Amino acid sequence: MIKRIFDLILCTIALPILGIPLLLVYLAVKATSQGPALHWSKRVGQNNEIFLMPKFRSMKLNTPQVATHLLADPKQYLTPIGGFIRKTSLDELPQLLSVVKGDMSFVGPRPALFNQADLIELRTKYGVNNLRPGITGWAQVNGRDELPIAEKVKFDKYYSDHQSVLLDARIILITLLKVFLGDGVSH
Repeated sequence: MIKRIFDLILCTIALPILGIPLLLVYLAVKATSQGPALHWSKRVGQNNEIFLMPKFRSMKLNTPQVATHLLADPKQYLTPIGGFIRKTSLDELPQLLSVVKGDMSFVGPRPALFNQADLIELRTKYGVNNLRPGITGWAQVNGRDELPIAEKVKFDKYYSDHQSVLLDARIILITLLKVFLGDGVSH
């Protein structure tokens, strides 16, 4: 319950501050590519329940729905501003709506795509599936795109075993620093 209150307080602070950037990114996506500005991705949430997670669309409409690292050449699928909004993590801003709704938290394991069976299976094996997924998490600040799945799950399990408001605050601060430096984004 404390974590949920923490999430709602952070959303109350973040949404007014990020309102203009949200609008600008929305308009930029609409102006530079065909289709909707938001992409609603099927993700695995708490207790392995599927939910729709919004992101600003950084990929073209014909992109296969797989983890980006599984695409032979992810850059060919990027929209004109897709690389920029991914590198700066601006594509993640609409996930604040999922936090407000309760599908996500600010901090937790990143939600798996519905078809990432290997990741879902390992998280279930270690009880990580019981956590509400997050916009950022311990695995994100310890390697993000570069981590193999087994290592991600080890970081997720560590977070599950050591959850606290202080650890969440630490992860959020590290995330802000990494986003500012563009650290850990490979595509």
